[in-house]
Amino acid sequence: MPGFAQLLPGDPAPQFFQATAANPRYAFHTAAGRYLVLCFYGSAAQPEAQAALAAVESRPDLFDDQMASFFGVSCDPEDQTAGRVADSYPGYRHFWDFDRHVSQLYGAAPVPDADGEGSGYRALWFVLDPTLRVMYATPFGQSGQGAAAVLAFLDRMPPPARFAGFELQAPIAFLPQVFERDFCQRLIDYYHAQGGEDSGFMREVGGKTVRMTDHDHKRRRDCLIADPELRQAAVARIRRRIVPELVKTHQFQATRIERYIVGCYSAADRGHFKPHRDNTTKGTAHRRFAVTINLNSDFEGGNLSFPEYGPKQFKPPPGGAVVFSCSLLHAVSPVTRGMRYVFLPFLYDDAGAALREANNRYLSEEVGAYQGAGRAG
Repeated sequence: MPGFAQLLPGDPAPQFFQATAANPRYAFHTAAGRYLVLCFYGSAAQPEAQAALAAVESRPDLFDDQMASFFGVSCDPEDQTAGRVADSYPGYRHFWDFDRHVSQLYGAAPVPDADGEGSGYRALWFVLDPTLRVMYATPFGQSGQGAAAVLAFLDRMPPPARFAGFELQAPIAFLPQVFERDFCQRLIDYYHAQGGEDSGFMREVGGKTVRMTDHDHKRRRDCLIADPELRQAAVARIRRRIVPELVKTHQFQATRIERYIVGCYSAADRGHFKPHRDNTTKGTAHRRFAVTINLNSDFEGGNLSFPEYGPKQFKPPPGGAVVFSCSLLHAVSPVTRGMRYVFLPFLYDDAGAALREANNRYLSEEVGAYQGAGRAG
């Protein structure tokens, strides 16, 4: 018999990619950092669904992409072709879940049995906290009871940064004096001597890890450090000053380093990087910890933040590092004055190296510049 997934408060919310009206592959995990409401209505042709959608659409004060975001989930292709529902920004989006993938993950649709059979649909509501854990779940109920209960629940909630009853600290290491000031200047001078190139980001397309460019998502220019002496000088400092900290805080022994680049976020083009994670493709799955080492301080904006843990922003002093798991959602705010220079390696271990080797076949040719690796431990 086909069964339904059962999600309860406290459970981590399943992550997925699914189509919306604006994005054929919306990464749901990037919406973290506010309350998220998932409404599995199935088909907007149903009166119960129409009542539910009308209820949430009457509360733009809640669904503003700051306090909360609403995600409807449709399994009916006619909702799209007939224009029954539409995204409205800020706050309101709909997933086209015509293959029922998301509905199965959350228990609205049954998982097919061994014969591929499974029918029925359970209209459900879920409220997720800013770290993507289930806070509240309820069926639609009668006469809009489910929608009323969800809205009442949100009305009782504190601002997202205090959803736990207090402000959380992102699980990061903040380490000053990893690089000396004169070494920071050497790296900046190298950047200016060599010049930077527009950098992209990694995304899975057709089973391959490809490099994408989207200036709305990311705007940064990078310089690959080819000088072996300069590379080794950076590695030596990371080995002495970061690797032991990871052993202490995470019992993790980093042995490998990926990527020797100086990046530049410039106010001239409002350099930034929207919320993302660093290990979400086959070609990046080996990455364990990201390192951000600021090389200068004479700029404004360009601060690092971790939306799942609140709006607090971090600006290390020159030579200071922020070290964090590549699984954490993070972002860089737009630079509004000057230029921010930063050294940006990834650390991993021998197990990660084996995974990287196995996944090399999934790399497209244009990401070759990121394939070089060295010893960090």
